[in-house]
Order: sequence, then structure tokens, then C-alpha cells
Amino acid sequence: MPTARSVLIAHPSADLYGSDLQLLETISAVVEAGWSAHVVLPARGPLVPLLQERGASVSCRSFPVLRKSMINLPGLFGLVLGVIRSLPGMLAEMRRVGADVVLVNTVTIPWWLLAGRLTRRLTVGHVHEAEDEGHRIVLTALALPNLLAHRLVVNSQASAATLTGSVSRLSHRITVVHNGVPGPAEPPLPLHVRSVADPATLVVVARLSPRKGVDVALEAVAALRTQGRDVRLVVCGSVFPGYEWFEDALRVRAAQPDLRGAVEFRGYVSPTWPVLAEADVVVVPSRVEPFGNTAVEALLAERPLVASNTQGLAEIVVDGSNAMLSAPGDAKALAAQVALILDDPALANRLASAGRDDALSRFSPERYRSSMRGLLNDAP
Repeated sequence: MPTARSVLIAHPSADLYGSDLQLLETISAVVEAGWSAHVVLPARGPLVPLLQERGASVSCRSFPVLRKSMINLPGLFGLVLGVIRSLPGMLAEMRRVGADVVLVNTVTIPWWLLAGRLTRRLTVGHVHEAEDEGHRIVLTALALPNLLAHRLVVNSQASAATLTGSVSRLSHRITVVHNGVPGPAEPPLPLHVRSVADPATLVVVARLSPRKGVDVALEAVAALRTQGRDVRLVVCGSVFPGYEWFEDALRVRAAQPDLRGAVEFRGYVSPTWPVLAEADVVVVPSRVEPFGNTAVEALLAERPLVASNTQGLAEIVVDGSNAMLSAPGDAKALAAQVALILDDPALANRLASAGRDDALSRFSPERYRSSMRGLLNDAP
């Protein structure tokens, strides 16, 4: 009986955010295709048992992960040294596993593409990023390692455009596969019945970082409260190491008189369905967002959504049909869109219902896994 084909998947973290959770669906696709899956992580964390539940074996091996804070001469020098030191161990892991395919999840660990090439494996990059701001030299340098991939899976047209805008030769390797986002285990609770004058709860679920625009959500709530509206904001999320200053700034802002008592920081929350059920409106105010799992989760939770008109979010939201779009970084625009929903219960209900139907149709895990199985089955 022939031995099952196998995939080694390199992933940069053991957290439970967007690309981490999407990896679970990738594992399911691999297993459903009849392949075996082995995941390599730089450290242990809450993702590990979930990967094992999906049928993957997991090992932890030290290797560097590219962070934005490293894009300077000292940081890049340290990064190069880290790659040189860890490459022998990566090659040893490749040989130990004996995988047919190497799948590198995110652009932050391209050295695994190199390890795949050096061991003559089919290499696949799964791109979850869409870096389109910064010096052209930096953007090109970030995109160039993807030439080591025989194939590229990207999570949005925005991510594809970012890559090809920097390195046009990547275009023929790219397949766009939107994320598949699981819904709640139980049907969502009905949207709260409220009159225009009733208190309202806004929810944002995101990493606490400038690119996620949580500060914009705070300013939007301040603007709504200035209008005399009884609005509060629930913030769910934690920081990457090195961004503690941003959370401190958010807390200082929330303590000021116009927001005092109106903002609740709950830290990391999983699963998100109970907190989404509290929402009268979910906001996704990202400045940069290659896809936006949180936006899809809001739709699946059957809650009205206001999201930034940027990158992958603009591929999820059909403005005025399944949700509302707002100019990224513009707190007044965000507040105005939220106010439209709060002032029109019929609109809120229409968006919530249409949003859930649309998310179930376009962003189901089944659709995602089918696409990924097709890519694996086409592998030589």
C-alpha cells in the first residue's frame, strides 16, 4: 500500500489570531485530501493542541520571525545571523519529516522556502499580508523571497496586487483563495431590539496595534458620545511584544473625561461569539487589513458591521448591502456610519441578516478546504 503524501507546514506563531486560526482549516484540507500534516512552530502555545485535534503532528524548533520592528540595519543584521544559525536545524527537520510539499504560512518566515528549495521539495507560500506602504525598496525586498515558492496562495486580491506590484514575475504563481471562517456552533442570538434612544454597545476584536485602528474606534465613540448618544465600546485583543506602548496610549485615552467609563478592555478573547453577541454594531477600523476574519465573524454572528474601506475588507463588504464601509483612519466617518445603523433599526436588521447569508455563501470553511484540496491534488 503506498505511503500517504505529506506536507510540512512552517508557521510563525502558536497564537490564536487570523492566520493562526486559518492554519487549522488548512490542516483539515490536508487531512481530507488524504495527506499527512506536520507543523513546525518557533514555540509552544495555545494553537498546538488545536492543530493536533485536526490531525497534525507538531514540533517546535527555534527559527527567526520577521517583524516590522526589525526593518533597520541592526535588526536586519541580527535577523541574518539568526537565519544562518537556524538553517541547519531547519534542513534537518525537513529531512526528518520527509515531506513532499513545504507550505510556508505567511511572508514572515521565507527561510523555510529556502530550506524547501535546498532539499528539493515543492514549495508553496501562503500569503496573509498586504504590505503596500513604505519605501519601494523595502516592499520589493519583502516580496522577492516569494520567488523561492513554486506556488503562492494569497488570501485576497489586495494581497495579490501588493505582491505583483513589487515583483511582477510572481503573477503566474498566484492563486487567490479567500479565508474560510467557521461560524458559531449554535445559531446566533437575535439582534437586540432597541429604540433609537437606547444605550448601544460597539465591539472591536483585534490585535492592539496602530494598523488595526483601535484608536480610531475610541475616537469614533468619543464623537458619538459628544452627540449625546449613550454608546460604549468593548475592546478585545492583546499586543505583539514591543507594542505595549500602544495599549498604554489607548488606556490613557479611554481614561479622559469624554470616554471615562465607556471603554472596556477585555484582553484576548476566544471564542469571540459571546462578545459579538453583545454588540449592537461591530466595528473593524483597520488601516491595513489583507483579509479580515473578524469582519466575517461579525457577519456570521448576524451583527451589523462597519469596516474600513481598505484592502481585503473591501472584498468582504458590499457597502450598504451586507455591511457598511468607512474611510480608514477617519473617526468621524466611522461614527457617522455607526450612527446611521443606530438610528435605523430596520437597516440594522437588514444588514445583519444579509451579512450572515453572504458570509455563509462566500467564506465557508468547506469552500476554503475544497480550494486547498484542489491545490494539493494538483501537486506533482
